[in-house]
Amino acid sequence: MTHINVLDPGASPLDYYGFELRRHREAAGLTQRQLGDIVNYTGSLVGQIETARKLPTPEFSERVDAALGTGGLLSRLVALVMRSQLPAWFQQVAELEVRATEICAFQATMVHGLVQAPEYARAVLGALDDADLDDRTAVRLARQGIFDKGEPPVFWVVLSEAALRQEIGGPDIMRAQLDHLLAFENNPRINVQVLPFSVGAHAGLTGSFTLFRFESDPTIVYTEGYGSAHPTANPDTVKVCSLRYDHLRATALSLRDSAELIRRVTEERYGEQLA
Repeated sequence: MTHINVLDPGASPLDYYGFELRRHREAAGLTQRQLGDIVNYTGSLVGQIETARKLPTPEFSERVDAALGTGGLLSRLVALVMRSQLPAWFQQVAELEVRATEICAFQATMVHGLVQAPEYARAVLGALDDADLDDRTAVRLARQGIFDKGEPPVFWVVLSEAALRQEIGGPDIMRAQLDHLLAFENNPRINVQVLPFSVGAHAGLTGSFTLFRFESDPTIVYTEGYGSAHPTANPDTVKVCSLRYDHLRATALSLRDSAELIRRVTEERYGEQLA
């Protein structure tokens, strides 16, 4: 008889997900292989997810929910699982992203994680460490699920022109990333502005930062160091950073002109004009 790992559903969100997946599969009278055949995954992968050795994906969760009639249980759990897999120092920030009604970010060197394309995110995360890269990339991209909520936050991001020109992952990956940014051009909740080199000195020279605004809670300013997060609700810090952000947004190109610059950079660097 095959040994069946006994999971403690209270040990972690990943263990709880595996416990619920196994419980509902067995209630349906299906083996791991049979369920895998139904949802077009291997029985081995089903087993690895049930024993908390492999991360589930949103797509896997949706297919299993449909196959087992779980009412979307696993699709709801997978977001919690993904957040739990973020570095411990960043988990609080991910919670802020989920709760915020408005997120205002300035990025000085690279594209913000909430608007990163899959291969770009993979290249960023793999710059110094390629361990578990597939899972780490999936976890980062799962943060973008906040835009699929019934009431998603309004997201403003001001990107330094350097973020467009710093070639991360090679020309094909950068072309895909710039195309990804342009895909938000007509989305009123995801707004991308570019701060061009031509502005010279500006209010963001001290580095990247993010403002999280909420329905009733105080605004929080977030800055980041190497392996550390620095959120604060200090009123003086919030006041100064809010003023800096207002100046950055006013100094940056308009949404339309930002999109045109993204197209121009793509054409100049990669010889391909985006539609």
